[in-house]
Amino acid sequence: MSSTPAAASLYVPRFNVMDPDDVRPFVAAAATAQLVTVGEDGVPDATFLPVLWEGDRLVGHLARANPHWRRIVAGSPALAIVTGPDTYVSPSWYATKAEHGRVVPTWNYSVVHLRGQVTVHDDAARMRDLVTRLTDRHEQPRAAPWAVHDAPADYIDKNLRPIVGVEVVVTSVEAKAKLSQNRSDEDRAGVAAGLAEDGREPDGLVAP
Repeated sequence: MSSTPAAASLYVPRFNVMDPDDVRPFVAAAATAQLVTVGEDGVPDATFLPVLWEGDRLVGHLARANPHWRRIVAGSPALAIVTGPDTYVSPSWYATKAEHGRVVPTWNYSVVHLRGQVTVHDDAARMRDLVTRLTDRHEQPRAAPWAVHDAPADYIDKNLRPIVGVEVVVTSVEAKAKLSQNRSDEDRAGVAAGLAEDGREPDGLVAP
């Protein structure tokens, strides 16, 4: 695991620890991450990108025109932030508001932090393979999935040139699900009802 100092870790109270069995499915469902790295000048960079988490590797690609990839120092630390649904929680939804009024607003959310060493790949064959895997991941559930080989080879080659690959060897995984787990069943039911009344789907925003 990573030797990252505790002060740099994700704050996860014991009741907000995500079930380890849910972490990879969560990342797979989100399918995107904010990749954060720090250049040699100490200035941080961040890019939103589609990702696949395969074994201990998180892979994705950036636009070649994006200067971020040129500032990445091979083998330097990186942080990939994967987020799920989030929402404001009104204290007026809690059953305990009527009991004693000692309630305050909060925010419910889920997030996974993946840390590790980052490397940039600028190889046509590797990029074709990566784009094929990313495409298949999202197209396969469709009734008539599109495949990379459906387009002319020279057209795909042309569209691979404007992107570069990025890979993070994951050494640390931190996952948090802040979903009102510290509230009573009655309070959680009130949050679910309040979200539904506001037109939000409670699933994924309130602990069962």
